[in-house]
Amino acid sequence: MPRTLAELTDPAAVQAALDEYLQLGQAAFLERYGFGRASGYVVRDPLSGQWADSKAIVGVALGIQFPVEGPLHASKFSGGSATVVRRLTSLGFDVRPLDAKAGEDWRHGEVELIVADYLAMLLQELAGQPYNKSAHRRQLQQRLPGRSEGSIEFKHANISAVMLELGYPYLRGYQPRSNFQRSLLVEVVQQQVARHRLLDDMTLSAVDRPAVAADHADFARVLSDAPRADLAAREGIPAYLRPPVKRDYFAREAQNRSLGRAGELFALAFERWRLVQFGAAELAEQVKHVSDDEGDGLGYDIRSFEPDGRQRFIEVKTTTFGERTPFFVSSNEARFARDHQERFRLYRLFDFRSAPRLFELAGPIEQHCLLDAVTYRASFG
Repeated sequence: MPRTLAELTDPAAVQAALDEYLQLGQAAFLERYGFGRASGYVVRDPLSGQWADSKAIVGVALGIQFPVEGPLHASKFSGGSATVVRRLTSLGFDVRPLDAKAGEDWRHGEVELIVADYLAMLLQELAGQPYNKSAHRRQLQQRLPGRSEGSIEFKHANISAVMLELGYPYLRGYQPRSNFQRSLLVEVVQQQVARHRLLDDMTLSAVDRPAVAADHADFARVLSDAPRADLAAREGIPAYLRPPVKRDYFAREAQNRSLGRAGELFALAFERWRLVQFGAAELAEQVKHVSDDEGDGLGYDIRSFEPDGRQRFIEVKTTTFGERTPFFVSSNEARFARDHQERFRLYRLFDFRSAPRLFELAGPIEQHCLLDAVTYRASFG
């Protein structure tokens, strides 16, 4: 006759089950003993600090305490608060609802796991190699059973915000979110970035790599909304938490002449297409690439038109990286935008090497961005 939950009285048996869970990983442990993932409660391993599926732990622990009968099968008992939670709590273990656990601050070990996963994906992205975000999330959930898929995605977005603050590109698809555990997350990201010599090499390669004119067959899908500047006050990153060897990757990318020219040619073609859509094909033929024809220093790159014939002055800024990547404007460009605010547009091209998109900023640049008055570095947070 199978044992019952009330007969589980040995905390060492529970700890042995937790040890095996940690050794095998969530997926292998659950598959070995025939349990599904926890939908209600998780139990904390007091030795490792990690969380585990509570029902599975109890079923396996009973088999450890009573090896002749073996583990209690999942179909033989329920995993609710009146059964599994009560039994584990009586033995001194910390049990939490899955939802409540997902809202807790992340522990140091959890942060280290997710930052390492983020940097592994970033290296693949910088190298132009494919990777699967969903597969990465599933693997993380096996090691972080107390964290929902949504909380993992949100933490990835927090890491993106830290990467930008440290001057690194961020993962495509994980837009930076700056509401996070600053001290712990910044510290762990800084520590792991400092150990990643390959990250420096790959980022330098990405910003210096020559670019050629991009295909632009479907301009209808190119235009994007501009990001909003994050004006919330927050602590800066202390000097001791910054990378020991600081490179300004974004300034270096801004000096990549082939990338800049490829972006201007893309914007030139887009602008002609835009006018044709408004039925102004004759004006489209008059759009000029003035930075090419007349030289730099005018304060803009393309002279175009509104559909009614009024002139439009366009400055183009191009990046390989995401839409919130900072860019640089000259004092002349900033002044020209203020002096011609009714007609000036800044076209920001992003994700240029993969699937080029652009958004436009009309009028003075400082109306849209946080503009550093010394370097004229424009950022959105």
